[in-house]
Amino acid sequence: MTADPGTPTATYRLQLQPAFPFAAAERAVPYLASLGVSHLHLSPVLEAVPGSTHGYDVVDHSAVRAELGGVAGLRALARTARAHGLGLIVDVVPNHMAAPAPERLNAPLWEVLRNGSKSPYARWFDIDWRAQDGKVLLPVLGGPLGEEWRRLRIEDGTLRYYDHAFPLRPGTEGLPLPALLDAQWYRLGWWRLARTELNYRRFFTISELIAVRVEDPEVFRATHATLLELVREGVVDGLRIDHPDGLADPEGYLRRLDRAVRAATGDGHGGDGRGTTPEGEGGRRAAPEDGGRVTAPEGGGGRWTVVEKILARDEPLPASWPVAGTTGYDALHHIDGLFVDPDGLEKLTALYRAFAAPPADLGGDWAATVRRAAREVVTHELAAEVARLTRTASRICAADVRLRDHAPWALRTAIREVLVRLPVYRPYASVGTPPATDADAVLLRSAAAGAREAFTVPLEARVVEVVRDAALGRLGDGPDHRDFCARFAQTAAALRAKSVEDTAFYRYTPLLSAGEVGGDPGRPAVTPEEFHAFAARRLRDWPAGGTVLSTHDTKRSADARARVTALTECPAWWGRTVAELTRSAPAPDPHLAWTAWQTALALGHGDAERLVPAVLKGVREAGLRTTWTERNAAYEEEVTAFLTAGPCAAGPSVWAAIGAEVDGPARANALGAALLHLTMPGVPDLYMGTEHLWTALVDPDNRRPPEPGAERQAQGLAAEKPLLTRAALRLRRERPEWFGPGSGYAPLTAEGPTAAHCTAFVRTGAGGRDGAITVVTRLSRRLAEAGGWGATRLPLPPGRWRDLLTGRTAEGSAALAELLSRLPVALLVRI
Repeated sequence: MTADPGTPTATYRLQLQPAFPFAAAERAVPYLASLGVSHLHLSPVLEAVPGSTHGYDVVDHSAVRAELGGVAGLRALARTARAHGLGLIVDVVPNHMAAPAPERLNAPLWEVLRNGSKSPYARWFDIDWRAQDGKVLLPVLGGPLGEEWRRLRIEDGTLRYYDHAFPLRPGTEGLPLPALLDAQWYRLGWWRLARTELNYRRFFTISELIAVRVEDPEVFRATHATLLELVREGVVDGLRIDHPDGLADPEGYLRRLDRAVRAATGDGHGGDGRGTTPEGEGGRRAAPEDGGRVTAPEGGGGRWTVVEKILARDEPLPASWPVAGTTGYDALHHIDGLFVDPDGLEKLTALYRAFAAPPADLGGDWAATVRRAAREVVTHELAAEVARLTRTASRICAADVRLRDHAPWALRTAIREVLVRLPVYRPYASVGTPPATDADAVLLRSAAAGAREAFTVPLEARVVEVVRDAALGRLGDGPDHRDFCARFAQTAAALRAKSVEDTAFYRYTPLLSAGEVGGDPGRPAVTPEEFHAFAARRLRDWPAGGTVLSTHDTKRSADARARVTALTECPAWWGRTVAELTRSAPAPDPHLAWTAWQTALALGHGDAERLVPAVLKGVREAGLRTTWTERNAAYEEEVTAFLTAGPCAAGPSVWAAIGAEVDGPARANALGAALLHLTMPGVPDLYMGTEHLWTALVDPDNRRPPEPGAERQAQGLAAEKPLLTRAALRLRRERPEWFGPGSGYAPLTAEGPTAAHCTAFVRTGAGGRDGAITVVTRLSRRLAEAGGWGATRLPLPPGRWRDLLTGRTAEGSAALAELLSRLPVALLVRI
């Protein structure tokens, strides 16, 4: 068997780092091949900041990371993988690079700091040279310059500050320090100035990651040459694109990338980035010719490409993007939501509000909490980004007599008010072209209508229409018009990420498992009908898109979320339990107690090394009493003391009592989610270790080195999950026509008094031939309380079927009490 450069059957994500380089991944290949995946999914492989445990802080696009083994190590990994029938998918980071210490590590940035806006590398970075007197603000000082002055020194022709080393503008080497600082193309500043004064675009609010202008063709060529050579050589078989919403023109970038990949391969597999051929060969339907989806021009082969696009609940992926689909957070939301009891969630939320008593806009009501968080972020953390938009809007108005007399304060207010009302990450509009979808224009019009309420004078409120039309690219086609349109959308994406994922998720906490990337804590439950409709749309529109349950960015692993979600089936018990536990170990505040005990429940024990960092991260992200930048040391000490005396000190009897209530439904949730993930439409991506029972938190667990193939003593769920995973993955590999593009999907409906607790579907090949049946149990505790399956049956398609997990056979109308007597799930194939 050889690796197929087209659509994977399943991928396995490995987080590469110096403690787990290419050689370690190579040693894991035999195990991963035996597991049943078709491709390894590698974290970024290009040169990064030394010691980086994630690789998203790229410093050199021209080299494969030496700490991982360099290009020789990557080629060796590819050869071994291919010998075992596996291909390689790599993570691509087009949006940003590291602004590292020492700065010389990033050679293009070093040249810009040395030679300023006239440097040939100035076009690489998204710097507003009109601000800061034509200098780049570098917010690296630990305090105001006057207090840090004595720590600056000239050494070996560079300006030194601790680990930082800055280049000197030619001809300034001999100047006295004050004059030397003033003469540079950069300004060293206190790190707190970044919030309001920064004049380069960054990744969200991380000043150590400077944005790259990949929309510039020259920058694209320079930053992608090595990657494309690896594609040409056959080392790389597919791409995962990180954070496309940070780009000025996501679709333009993806089209350019697709053309470049096809030109590099030239293998006659003409494609559109989806692993598809123009004629729709290989089980893949051809793209329409109506200007919607993109087909490949002559002369090249595409490679499977997915984008880390976070979609709102009903938001579609732009149909014109030449990709296979998203990485799969939308699938995560629909899978998880199937196991949420909506009635129980309502009761759990009421108990949370009574216990924690949060104000509506600080965790009591989801919509109000999001609105307040958005206002805080757009006013504070993103003040510099809003200031840049305001400066650009002012120039647009000044240049057009029809738009004059809109004051800067009014423009700034309108920009903020429109941004906070956007219900999605960003619009996709550009100057000179219509929005990517009609929805973009609709949502901007709706946001603008609401933004007018911020103005008391109707004539002043007209400024909102200027901001709306500028964001839609309708005011002109000059440089400032293009800049505003692009930067508005980029700022919207940063605002959504920081206000929702990194703030509101940590404030509104009735059910922690609902606060996940791509999720909607205000409406997390998904009905079986909604799930089936989503799966059908996926198969129709993006059959080769990714699906995930756990990633390096999920706040809790799938199995940890499965435990928390079980609380929606026993809300009254949880309300009593958390109250009793808090009485014996009081917390600094009830919101913390509720959140901390749910976090400990997710792990199943009180491991201080994992729980304390995770909860401290949560309270800093929430920003209610401490933050990352304004630490409340006394409060954080109280948090640590509470965790140490409470969850981390809880004895075996406490965890046994919790397990008695939660372990059963958590087992059904975990196995059900895993089977849905591996058999629904799309390409499943397994995060390292998740073929086993894995309860983990984003920090510190997602920084650990992988341990694929490690021997584990397992029983119960810990033994059942690997069994399920292997069976499903191997079935996908052996029968890709049942699961990939061109396959079929049809819901199966149970009959009987407890039919609502069964979700089932059949996957088939072209024409409905053969196939596999997935059966999962949802809301298992409620099922038990109702007396079990009883007379409920599942009518099966004609034939005799065998469960790959238990060996049990069934046909006709199968009794669920018998079919699911050993496991709460079944994976059937026709005998």
